[in-house]
Amino acid sequence: MVLVNSEKFMHGPEAKALFSVTGMTCSACAGSVEKAVKRLPGIKDAVVDVLNHRGQVIFCPSFVNEEKIRETIEDVGFGATLITEEIKESSNRVCKFSIQGLTCISCTITLEYSLQALYGVQKTLVSPINGEVDIHYNPRILTYYDILEAINDIGFEAILINTGHEDKSKVQLLVDGVLQTENLIQIIMNSLESLPGIQDMNFEPEFKKLSITYEPDLSGPRDFIKIIESLGSFKAMVFPEEKVRDFHREEEIKKYYRSVLFSLLFTIPVFLMSMVFMYLPKIKHGLDTKVVNMLNIGEILRWILSSPVQFIIGRRFYIGSYKALRRGSANMDVLIVLGTNAAYFYSFYSLLRAAMSPSFISTDFFETSSMLITFILLGKYLEILAKGKTSEAIEKLINLAPQMAVLLTLDSEGNVLDEKEIDSKLIQKNDVLKIVPGAKMACDGFVLWGQSHVNESMITGESRPVKKSKGDMVIGGTLNENGVLHIKATKVGSESALSQIVRLVESAQMAKAPVQKFADRISKFFVPLVILVSFSTWLAWFLAGKLNGYPKSWIPSSMNSFELALQFGISVMVIACPCALGLATPTAVMVGTGVGASQGVLIKGGQALESTHKVNCIVFDKTGTLTIGKPEVVNRRLLKEMSLSEFHEMVAAVEVNSEHPLAKAIVECAKRFRQDEANNVWPEARGFRSITGKGVIAFVRNKEVLVGNKSLMLDHNVRIPLNGHGVLAEIEESAQTGVLVSIDRELVGVIAISDPLKPGAREVISILKSMKVKSIVVTGDNWGTANAIAKEVGIDTVIAEAKPEHKAEKVKELQAAGNVVAMVGDGINDAPALMAADVGMAIGAGTDIAIEAADIVLMKSNLEDSGLGKSPPIDRPIWALGYNALSIPVAAGAFFPFGGRFRLPPWIAGGAMAASSVSVVCSSLLLKNYRRPKVLNNNIEIEEIVIK
Repeated sequence: MVLVNSEKFMHGPEAKALFSVTGMTCSACAGSVEKAVKRLPGIKDAVVDVLNHRGQVIFCPSFVNEEKIRETIEDVGFGATLITEEIKESSNRVCKFSIQGLTCISCTITLEYSLQALYGVQKTLVSPINGEVDIHYNPRILTYYDILEAINDIGFEAILINTGHEDKSKVQLLVDGVLQTENLIQIIMNSLESLPGIQDMNFEPEFKKLSITYEPDLSGPRDFIKIIESLGSFKAMVFPEEKVRDFHREEEIKKYYRSVLFSLLFTIPVFLMSMVFMYLPKIKHGLDTKVVNMLNIGEILRWILSSPVQFIIGRRFYIGSYKALRRGSANMDVLIVLGTNAAYFYSFYSLLRAAMSPSFISTDFFETSSMLITFILLGKYLEILAKGKTSEAIEKLINLAPQMAVLLTLDSEGNVLDEKEIDSKLIQKNDVLKIVPGAKMACDGFVLWGQSHVNESMITGESRPVKKSKGDMVIGGTLNENGVLHIKATKVGSESALSQIVRLVESAQMAKAPVQKFADRISKFFVPLVILVSFSTWLAWFLAGKLNGYPKSWIPSSMNSFELALQFGISVMVIACPCALGLATPTAVMVGTGVGASQGVLIKGGQALESTHKVNCIVFDKTGTLTIGKPEVVNRRLLKEMSLSEFHEMVAAVEVNSEHPLAKAIVECAKRFRQDEANNVWPEARGFRSITGKGVIAFVRNKEVLVGNKSLMLDHNVRIPLNGHGVLAEIEESAQTGVLVSIDRELVGVIAISDPLKPGAREVISILKSMKVKSIVVTGDNWGTANAIAKEVGIDTVIAEAKPEHKAEKVKELQAAGNVVAMVGDGINDAPALMAADVGMAIGAGTDIAIEAADIVLMKSNLEDSGLGKSPPIDRPIWALGYNALSIPVAAGAFFPFGGRFRLPPWIAGGAMAASSVSVVCSSLLLKNYRRPKVLNNNIEIEEIVIK
């Protein structure tokens, strides 16, 4: 027989499945589910979230399917349901680039064949008509940046249009009507398929839910509803997914509430009879009345009242422990069942012996088992209430979107013909919406008409209202304050900024931090170890009692040495339940990512949170990170005799063809210079060429004009005179960028461009210094400007004229020196360094590629958010483990021999165990009280916010 490892052959497409897993109570349960699923052939990864009762599995469909995975989870002893949300993601993605330089069919073929040869590229479609290329690629092998670099290496200039995520949306509809047969369902789906842009459809008869994936540019949810309702006997509306989720959570809370209530109903009388009535002579006399031999009424009543608690209310623990033991593991339920059964059945044995003996005086612990179960249920109830609050940030984000929106119908001239109120989930791309004062933006878009101030604090954290007028972008969920706006929808549904934030935070909360993985490994061995310690505790005390290892006076009057040993053993077993160990980090991550989102900081999981807490070195990009990223011309110095007007015209005629930020600044300056003139048309520029990293060249009025840096001039044999060197040095010393201009190979002038520092940059660097965090500037700009900016903010270490790969190399050098490195950047050129760093922080106004590569996104584009104070201490599993380690000796009677005979009865141990779980969750909830440091609030004034 030859054994073959199937994983070596799993090179086919991957699939992802999300399951709702019910019945889990602690991290040991989650670990056993993961272990069972990973044993299946074709499983690449499995992650189970015990807090949200969800499991995510990545698998190879040629080896295993969703149904087999679901059956495996159920075989382990838990309930499993496949969640048919948007989880299945193709292993290939499509990105689109605009290509400059496609002039003939030969260029098209060269580009297509060169890209097709790249490892990881599946298919390339080049359109020479519109100069665009669609590339189907495997994101696990290469990135957008790799493709962009490859296109540039081939000899073309490429601009990223989209990354493949922007062209799809999904909507879920509730379809009411006669749906008994598959034929009727097929009729609906066939009718919808006639619409353009339909990607995929799935119908779930049990929920009457129709899921449709579509291209928002071609169709939308109103079109789907119109088609469905036109069939006659059907009605359709948006599926209320949030209400279903809330209903399940409320049902779980009610279930635990009822359990606690009924448990208290039986436990309180047992407690009173055991602990209180014994001090009331008349009642005590009645309870001590004998029924059979030495069996009295009190014992019978305690047995009758504690039995429903043990076997009916506590049934969930028996079921949980049975399932755990059947799968070869042990969890909290096993400890509870062992502890309560030991107390209950010993008491029952004592009760039977008293009934059969005329001399045996029984001692029962019925109050121990019933109070133990009651305390644990109360702890679980409080824990569920507290856990519900950990996801409040996501709920608040979801609730930011308004329920309704006002849809406008316009004529060809833009006049309003009609307006009607619709469900905001039915908004389609290019719809025109009316936003009145006090209403929220129903989607992302731009202003067509009107002027107002918009409060964006709920999305970006920026407290000051932002002025909006025609052409300005607006974000869904933000609040219109004082004017009527007409906006055109550009991003709706899953495309909107709000939806992307929610998805990012949800995915971050699913990810496990390394410390949580460590805790999960410990918890697998912790429960068996506790059982062993508990048994050893009982045995040690029992043998010590039998062998007279301690004075008889130590034994309480109400029990013997066996019973004392039994109580110590039960206390150890109960107090050591590892509930807090499994709850600690997930709650901290959930609250931390939620708080970050509410503050305008998107954190992509526990790994980022844990690493941020350890960062001791931060690398900053300059342009757009330390500076605002909006360059402005501050001075022009002519080196030859010519009019300033002619100088502006010649330079602007060339730069108007460029998309570079410096070029735009120069053109804007030229426009301001000639603002009094009616003619705003620049002279024609012929033979325009852009040389990446150097500048631009064109012919204007039959003269060759070069605009760029020193390298461009040297490459074209333009001599830079001494006075030109002096002007350039002076500009760079002032933290400005010098742009050289030559006409017919003669240097005629220098343009000084300034990119002001971001507000608060100095304060941030100062705070980082006080935290012993080293700051470094790494930029592609020249040394003079880089040094001047660094000096202005207080950074000592500068690396200038660095290419993207050099930035990543510098990060790796710092890591090799033992530093935990964070990189803060905003551009495509920062993506390699962001990926290489321990923590990548992308400025929210930066490029999509930078944001994709980063671990943390600073949505406000403000540097103060890169401070480390927001990172919560998610090493709480270590605290929880320490709590267990310290409490076990106390419960085992380590302090009993000393003065006071201190010991923990089992019911108090149960209360302490429940309290530990609740306290861990509550301590995580304290993170919600985070406030920005006062020094930043007092000194920082935000200029402008831009979100892509």
